[in-house]
Amino acid sequence: MNNKPGLAGLLTADIYGITAGEYSRGRSNFEVARQMIAAGIKVIQYREKEKTLREKYNECLQIREITRESGVTFIVNDHVDLALLVGADGVHIGQDDLPPEQVRQLVGDEMIIGMSTHSPAQARAAISSGVDYIGVGPIFATKTKKDVCAPVGLEYLDYAVNNVDIPFVAIGGIKEHNISEVARRGARRIALVTEIVGAEDIAAKVRVLRVAIDHSHILPSSTICFC
Repeated sequence: MNNKPGLAGLLTADIYGITAGEYSRGRSNFEVARQMIAAGIKVIQYREKEKTLREKYNECLQIREITRESGVTFIVNDHVDLALLVGADGVHIGQDDLPPEQVRQLVGDEMIIGMSTHSPAQARAAISSGVDYIGVGPIFATKTKKDVCAPVGLEYLDYAVNNVDIPFVAIGGIKEHNISEVARRGARRIALVTEIVGAEDIAAKVRVLRVAIDHSHILPSSTICFC
């Protein structure tokens, strides 16, 4: 796993940024990514459901350029072909996408593979398949994804904190008002979508979120484990 160029950004990330054009106040995904980078976010995943493949390709090319210049890890959701074509650092797949073993055959050893998981069994299967990190969630109810499963709650997060030995990202319905609880239970990397892309001032929102994360680490907890 150590030979992957984008791994450093993933390992040092606190907030995992994800694009979502539908919720971005009319701003392009490129503009949102630019503001995320300016706010110090170290990992950006391109996730876009509504645009044509050509539009996605053009946006990914633009975002790949600024993430490379900034040393930010760039991950493409779902589309292995797009990730390869634009030279992304990684690709993120879901439970219904191509099996991770086959994705590895396509992308080679240097590209990061992340996988969404919704249960301990799925986490164990993903780890056994050789993925580099997993998504853990949805922690809370979310409407960002149309085909999302029911929230798994904090219990699965507790399992990941105590049992998952590869990087994981807590995701799903995480907002300013509940991010402290997620961080306090031991999540080191936290993904937010609408809370960031829908913010009028993305940099200001990220600062507020980081204050909440930092404060949570001061509070007592028996589950802190930076996995």
